Order: sequence, then structure tokens, then C-alpha cells
Amino acid sequence: MSLTETYLDKCVAIIQRIKSQQNKIEQAAAWFAQSILAGRMVHVFGSGHSRIMVEEMWPRYGSFPGFNPIVELSLTYHNSVVGANGQRQAMFLENVPGLAERILRNFGLSETDTALIISSSGCNIVPIEMAELFQQQKIKVVAIVTQEHLEKSTSKRSDGKKLSDFADMVIDTGAPAGDSMISIKGLETPVSPGSTVGGVMIVNSIKAELAKLLTDAGSPPKVLTAGCVVGTEKATALFEAAYDEHAHRIAELYKNAGK
Repeated sequence: MSLTETYLDKCVAIIQRIKSQQNKIEQAAAWFAQSILAGRMVHVFGSGHSRIMVEEMWPRYGSFPGFNPIVELSLTYHNSVVGANGQRQAMFLENVPGLAERILRNFGLSETDTALIISSSGCNIVPIEMAELFQQQKIKVVAIVTQEHLEKSTSKRSDGKKLSDFADMVIDTGAPAGDSMISIKGLETPVSPGSTVGGVMIVNSIKAELAKLLTDAGSPPKVLTAGCVVGTEKATALFEAAYDEHAHRIAELYKNAGK
């Protein structure tokens, strides 16, 4: 079997793991629908490469407003790799206590809100504190983690608590401990991670279930859609309407910051 076949077979196993969690996905969508239908937002956060799932949820084609993508560049900007704004600094900052509070201080939160926190290991301080702060505000937290990786890893927090300790629901990406899924003869360490594959499937499954709930409730979402699907005029109208709705929703969060 080729390495490509091996990797893809492991991805099939990830799909099966996610299928086994359909009830959780549907429950997460139901919680998120309550927030969006109430005019509030779902706060989505991830540090490091978990940023990928944040931006996969919103904004991109096939997605819709109702999400507050909290992308903190100091924790997620990887382009420089080394030097100014490098990866060393980002990995240091995601374990600085108190940074999560400084980030959330920018928003006025409500018990009607919900949150989606993504962290493969579930052991870095900022995502953990983010979930903890949301729960303190009585906001339901859905966590996407790699369960096997979380269980075999040590929390960076002094009390040993992990993201799963501050989540109302935990959904597993299905990737292995250490994330990478391919071992190569003569190479000491494995390559080719799987958590992003699982994470992207989870967020898009939630997105699909959520879109149906919103539509069934009489509030069909304004989906960013390509012109080749609906025509240029309709695509442009949806684009403007979706971003206007996002601006109006986020304005409420900024208006009540600190309250």
C-alpha cells in the first residue's frame, strides 16, 4: 500500500469517528441556532493552526453570518516562521495566563451567546482560559479536540486542567496522539497530521445542521455563494447582505464591551 493510500485510509477512519458523534454535532448546532436566532453570535476561537477551523466556519463561501471569528494574530500568524512575528513568540504567547481575558475584554458578552473553542491538544493556556471565561459568563462551550492527544498530553496550566474541563461538550477530531499519521521507514518521527481534516469536517457538519435549523425557523441564512452557482448579481447581493448582517451583529458586541 502506498503512503497516500495509508493516509487516506486513516482519513476514512476519522470520518467514521466523526459519524459516531452525530448527536453531539446536532446538539452543538441547536445551541448555536438559539444564539443566532436571538440576534447574538457564536464566538469561535483557536490559537496556532486551530485558526484554520475558525476561518473555515466564517467567513468563506458556503458559510453565513452569526459567528464571531476571534483570530488573534499574535497567536496565529505563521508566515514569518522566525524573526519578528515568528512562531516561537506565538507558541510562547498561547501559554501566557491572562491573555484570554484581555482578548475577551473587547466584547460585550451575553448568556445567550455560545462558543466554539478549537485546540487539538486542549492543553495550551489561552484556549483553556477562553473556555473558562465563557463558562463563567454562563455561555455554553463546545470544544473540538483530539481526544487521544489530549489524554496523553500535559496541561500547561499549573492546576493541570485542560480544555475539556471547561467545555459543555467535547467533539473529537479522531486524529491520533501527536496528530501525525504516517510513519516512514528510516524516519524517526511521523508526518502528515490529521486533526485539521477532522476539525474541518466537524465545523462544516455543524454548519450544515445549523443552516437547516435556521431555515426551518423561518430565518434562512445569507450564505456566501459563488457567482457560478447563483449568478453574479445574486452572489454580489448575498455578499453585501451577509457582511452587513455580520457588521450589525458585531456592533452589538462592541457596543456593550465591558458591561
